[in-house]
Amino acid sequence: MGFEDDVFVAASLVHLYSRYGVLDVAHKVFVDMPVKDVGSWNAMISGFCQNGNAAGALGVLNRMKGEGVKMDTITVASILPVCAQSDDVINGVLIHLHVLKHGLDSDVFVSNALINMYSKFGRLQDAQMVFDQMEVRDLVSWNSIIAAYEQNNDPSTALRFFKGMQLGGIRPDLLTVVSLTSIFSQLSDQRISRSILGFVIRREWLDKDVVIGNALVNMYAKLGYMNCAHTVFDQLPRKDTISWNTLVTGYTQNGLASEAIDAYNMMEECRDTIPNQGTWVSIIPAYSHVGALQQGMKIHAKLIKNSLYLDVFVATCLIDLYGKCGRLEDAMSLFYEIPRDTSVPWNAIIASLGIHGRGEEALQLFKDMLAERVKADHITFVSLLSACSHSGLVDEGQKCFDIMQKEYGIKPSLKHYGCMVDLLGRAGYLEKAYELVRNMPIQPDASIWGALLSACKIYGNAELGTLASDRLLEVDSENVGYYVLLSNIYANTEKWEGVIKVRSLARDRGLRKTPGWSSVVVGSKAEVFYTGNQTHPKYTEIYKELKVLSAKMKSLGYVPDYSFVYQDIEEDEKEQILNSHSERLAIAFGIISTPPRSPIRIFKNLRVCGDCHNATKYISRISEREIVVRDSNRFHHFKDGICSCGDYW
Repeated sequence: MGFEDDVFVAASLVHLYSRYGVLDVAHKVFVDMPVKDVGSWNAMISGFCQNGNAAGALGVLNRMKGEGVKMDTITVASILPVCAQSDDVINGVLIHLHVLKHGLDSDVFVSNALINMYSKFGRLQDAQMVFDQMEVRDLVSWNSIIAAYEQNNDPSTALRFFKGMQLGGIRPDLLTVVSLTSIFSQLSDQRISRSILGFVIRREWLDKDVVIGNALVNMYAKLGYMNCAHTVFDQLPRKDTISWNTLVTGYTQNGLASEAIDAYNMMEECRDTIPNQGTWVSIIPAYSHVGALQQGMKIHAKLIKNSLYLDVFVATCLIDLYGKCGRLEDAMSLFYEIPRDTSVPWNAIIASLGIHGRGEEALQLFKDMLAERVKADHITFVSLLSACSHSGLVDEGQKCFDIMQKEYGIKPSLKHYGCMVDLLGRAGYLEKAYELVRNMPIQPDASIWGALLSACKIYGNAELGTLASDRLLEVDSENVGYYVLLSNIYANTEKWEGVIKVRSLARDRGLRKTPGWSSVVVGSKAEVFYTGNQTHPKYTEIYKELKVLSAKMKSLGYVPDYSFVYQDIEEDEKEQILNSHSERLAIAFGIISTPPRSPIRIFKNLRVCGDCHNATKYISRISEREIVVRDSNRFHHFKDGICSCGDYW
């Protein structure tokens, strides 16, 4: 009918086809237009933006410039988000110059778009300069500058702008509150965070938009209030995939892996909720934490079908899963299948090698990483230093610590110092470790003093251990593990008065020792054993097998090490206690419940004791089995009477 030659009709068609995702048709209509005004160009740029095609939008913009058509405020407001999306700083700055040159900065929409763009680039000074120069600011302007600081980890400044917004008489909306939830979680402000939920409920915003509910769940999860997070989650009238992901992530990051798995199983029952990348990176770490290899492998199988396992973040979680479940070869195989152009997968595989005591290979992989021109970051060096610590590579660890600072300009964090103290202390350099702690430019936290105290326990240095313990209890008096460590140091040197004093102190503070337990998977079921457990259905068979093993071990030269019994009792009682440690019960159950010579995999919640470590070497030789033990620190692969750690752990 010829209407398509009309510039207004054609531009409307471009809008229509773009809105419904038929971008090829929209672009053809645009190209065939005999005359194009600025509105037509804006329609096509907007079309590409709506469909997430940043390159296409920038391409149209360049052709627009080439034909001498000047950008107007709509063009600028449309294209600036594209520059941020494609991380195109140069084009973004050039457009800002165009805005200043042609006086478009007086338009509030343009200024808001500039604030958002500079925020995405992390250029907060530029974002604030735009905000400060605005003659008129609307709610979006305030939300933009608040979100800019909040998303760039400066919650204090973000809160200052929120207070300025209130003073200006601007009432917060739903998006303001979304930013506030993140601000208060970053500030760990528990008092004010409670009032946000009441504010939202009074305005009935939970019913209006699932986004605010998800933000509240995330806030409480980051503050560690998982009961509150779950309560808000239950109140959501509609739950989307992000709602479930937020809950699962909250449980995982708070160390509640079993609860995370339960939440994921509930999510699977919701047919209208489709898992996405965020789901997998939430649930796979939970499986890693509890050593649930089979469930993790089922997820991997699902991901292979849609090739999502090639996503670098999902794949990194799978590498971590296989590494923490003792399947290091599978972790290595997957590592070489995925894109490796960022430090993320490298960090994961280096860490996996570290906990298996393969420090030399971790260092070689670091060299390969540099050869492939992948830039190391602060996490890379945490993984490297930890790997060196587990393998006793003191000189190599010191070199990594120096390189990190001198060549990469990375200032050591508490985690880096913690690894160095552990490296030196584990190797017996207690004075050097203490000297490093004393000269730290930042205040040592519980992890630093805890590493030093652990080293004192290994080498029986009660004097330095007492000093470390005193400092430790000043910064973290609620961690019962540190009381146990100091008590054990006194027990090893038979200072029973010190043992009684430390245990009384812990008891007076209402602290209870974490019970030791070990699990072993037989078939599809994980059996859990606590130290001294006598309630298992196969209790009689387990202790009968342990009695047989003990006799065979002694005939080969095994002598019980009573220094790992921290009680002032007779030797026969001490041997009975050693023989009923949770890992031995789990191993004995594995032996009587699985085919001969098949491997046994044990998961232990605490550090394996020295006597059990020695006993397991004998058991692996007697039973002709490979026994893999994952304790709270690392992996031990026992085979033919030898452990992969070389008795260094």
